[in-house]
Amino acid sequence: MPLTGGTATTPHTWTTTAGSPYTVTGTDTQTVGPATAAMTLFSSPDPSTAGQNVTFTARISAVPAGAGAPTGTVTFDFGDGSAPDTAPVLGGVATADHAYATTAGSPYQVTASYSGNTDVTTATVTAPHAVTASAATTSTTVTSSPDPTVTGQPTTLTATVTSTAPGDGTPTGTVNFAFGDGTSSTTATLSGGVATTTHTWPTRTGTPFPLTATYNGDTNFTASTGTDTQTLNQVPTTTTVTSTPDPSASGQSVTLRATVSSPSGSPTGTVTFTFGDGTNSATAPVSGGIATITHTYSGTTGSPFTLSAAYAGDASFAASTGTVTHTVNRATTSTVVVCTPNPSTSGDPVTVTATVSAVAPGTGTPTGTVTLALTGRTPQTLSLVNGHASAQFNPLPKGTHLVTGNYNGDVSFAPSSGSTTQTVTN
Repeated sequence: MPLTGGTATTPHTWTTTAGSPYTVTGTDTQTVGPATAAMTLFSSPDPSTAGQNVTFTARISAVPAGAGAPTGTVTFDFGDGSAPDTAPVLGGVATADHAYATTAGSPYQVTASYSGNTDVTTATVTAPHAVTASAATTSTTVTSSPDPTVTGQPTTLTATVTSTAPGDGTPTGTVNFAFGDGTSSTTATLSGGVATTTHTWPTRTGTPFPLTATYNGDTNFTASTGTDTQTLNQVPTTTTVTSTPDPSASGQSVTLRATVSSPSGSPTGTVTFTFGDGTNSATAPVSGGIATITHTYSGTTGSPFTLSAAYAGDASFAASTGTVTHTVNRATTSTVVVCTPNPSTSGDPVTVTATVSAVAPGTGTPTGTVTLALTGRTPQTLSLVNGHASAQFNPLPKGTHLVTGNYNGDVSFAPSSGSTTQTVTN
């Protein structure tokens, strides 16, 4: 450099303290110290609401400008007792996110502490951050499981309450559940933002039922409501049918019993019985899950008969049908033989009458033929009319004669025999 008045000068800027003090060739040494850090701190949004995410930004610069490049870390203390957060300084900026759970303690004193480096000094700055008393809004959803269900089946209702943007955090407090069937609502406490309860619908009347979950809010979160529906299907049923006695006799009264069962509850309504013999069906009410009716089979034609019991269902229970077979045997009969007149003379015509009747528990009037026989005479086979058949025998010799009547049976009545004696006096 040129001398002027015996002195030469030149400017120079040291970019780091490394190597200080530096040896300057000439007449002196130069000591370089770290630049002073200047830091600002601000938050966004400010103020915030409880649960809302807040971004804290610390900007660090060296004084004088250009004296050094701030690097290192900034530690943020949010002033609410939570753990500090340390963030790296990148391009002179460090950021940290934090959400305040409550308004208690607002405004919070937030401190940002810069660690400094070999070229820039440490720095600390404090700034207030306000959390407003306005609560964060929430959203409530409600679900039911299983869905659909049937009457008498327990169902679990789950309400999930979450904060909506810009709020954050987990709501606390209680949720009221309403079931849409006229029963009293139930209150459950939130845990981790979730509340549950169980409910059993006693009837399908009103299905699908509207479900409502009402979050009651707390200090930091507003109330909200969620809705859903619950469908109840008819409860499946099983119908079984029995007949007593089985087998029965033609004309005997038979009791048919239908039992309607279900996994839960007691079905009501009616059962329609068909008898398999071409007669009209009959309907009986269900009481305590049972319906009964009586029926009389007038004959054996078609035996064994197929019985059917059809449960019609009701508002809560599904229809079902049961079948069984029923055997009808021929009814036992009794044959009574009467001679008129008795005693008689050899010149009297004698009328022999056979009367055939059903023996209990069978009922009805036998049909078919009866063979009447008298000692020494040709048997006569006659058709029954209203259960009676008659033949005349004449003349008869003096003495005692055996008279028999053999009923030959029909499709519904079994054969039988009867006898008497005829006395001829002269």
